[in-house]
Amino acid sequence: MGLLKGKVALITGGSRGIGESIVLKYAQEGADIAFTYVSSEEKAQAVVKKAEAFGVKVVAYKSNAANYTESEALINTVVNDFGKIDILINNAGITKDTLMLRMSEEQWDQVIEINLKSVFNLTKHVLKPMMKQKSGSIINMSSVVGVFGNAGQANYAASKAGIIGFSKSIAKEVGSRNIRCNAIAPGFIETDMTHVLTDEQKKAYTDNIPLKRLGAGDDVANACVYLGSDMSVYITGQVLSVCGGLNI
Repeated sequence: MGLLKGKVALITGGSRGIGESIVLKYAQEGADIAFTYVSSEEKAQAVVKKAEAFGVKVVAYKSNAANYTESEALINTVVNDFGKIDILINNAGITKDTLMLRMSEEQWDQVIEINLKSVFNLTKHVLKPMMKQKSGSIINMSSVVGVFGNAGQANYAASKAGIIGFSKSIAKEVGSRNIRCNAIAPGFIETDMTHVLTDEQKKAYTDNIPLKRLGAGDDVANACVYLGSDMSVYITGQVLSVCGGLNI
């Protein structure tokens, strides 16, 4: 359909899971894409090859979004390589689930650093080129867990709730510069993490979802297309839940 033709998108954590789905959907919609990975270059290059099949420019960068200096260098490199950044999708994230009584300081710090500080890092550094071009869409990946919490995920819930407050604040700060900032809150999405669940565990989750299924990566990617495209030019500071009705 070409909803993103002519746009340049930077997507963190794009070599697997939801991130890979976003990269491929954005390529299908005509965007040129820069995406990051942390460890597996082989996986990243496989995603590059699949995305390039749609006839767009795709480059994978090894970069740790949780590192402030690396994030600044990444933004500068992408702007130099692509000429601009129209869309930033802060998708990088991890879980370190355990009950609070057992949670270590390291488990808390790792999740906050990778899930929340990374959003600060990339947003901070992308604002300058976006303000210069007087346009931009920032999409931050939160979670329904950041909306209503979940036992055993206090660190994850805190990071994802923080993303929502951050997104609303940035929307108010830079809206006058024609830069939008929104959050997406996925529910239970089929990824590598859900593949370890038993059929009984999956049924327990889907029984509580009005649409009676787990989400797919493309469900989240489609929401990213909408918020990154000109179809959503009057939408900012919002949280779009992609959860099959789980948060009703």
